[in-house]
Amino acid sequence: MADPQRTITLIVVDDHPVVRDGLRGMFDSAPGFEVLGEAADGVTGVDLATRLDPDVVLMDLRMPGGGGVDAIAELTRRGARSKVLVLTTYDTDSDTLPAIEAGATGYLLKDAPREELFTAVRAAADGRTVLSPAVASRLVSRVRTPAAAREEPLSAREREVLALVAKGTPNRGIAVELFISEATVKTHLTHLYAKLGVKDRAAAVAVAYDRGILG
Repeated sequence: MADPQRTITLIVVDDHPVVRDGLRGMFDSAPGFEVLGEAADGVTGVDLATRLDPDVVLMDLRMPGGGGVDAIAELTRRGARSKVLVLTTYDTDSDTLPAIEAGATGYLLKDAPREELFTAVRAAADGRTVLSPAVASRLVSRVRTPAAAREEPLSAREREVLALVAKGTPNRGIAVELFISEATVKTHLTHLYAKLGVKDRAAAVAVAYDRGILG
């Protein structure tokens, strides 16, 4: 869990100068945040994130000169510490799912209230998945599988693993918490992904909330 007293560092990646200025002003005027830099495209954003190592990258998706999904995938490939929070005007399936699959920790729309944005950045810095309601519902409908697959129940251990995933706990932390090996954690994840009809942690959490398995 992130220290609530520490300053969360971030960079803003968006092709619109007005949006970048607005976000910088918003975060600079709020306690607990520091904007380290800005980029106008995904390629520059990846370089900036690699060099400055912020806690969170606020990433737009559709940008000339390098889109957000490719940038997220590249940061994931490089093993970047920074968490990526997508902040965009688009919530269509063709935008949402690729961004989540590429490794985004969260996905918010630009019409989110400022306090919701602050909360989302703190959660992302903490490694927790953040999805706007509209995006969550789209993601759930996109990853739905036939009824037979949806009805397969999770075991008690799989539910325990899933609950820890929802808290942003990494595999090593789950292993320590449940007194099992990391290899066993990965096996449980593989099984629960198959039962939920998903491919990654964010989608598993979204579907689990939708089905009432979590919360």
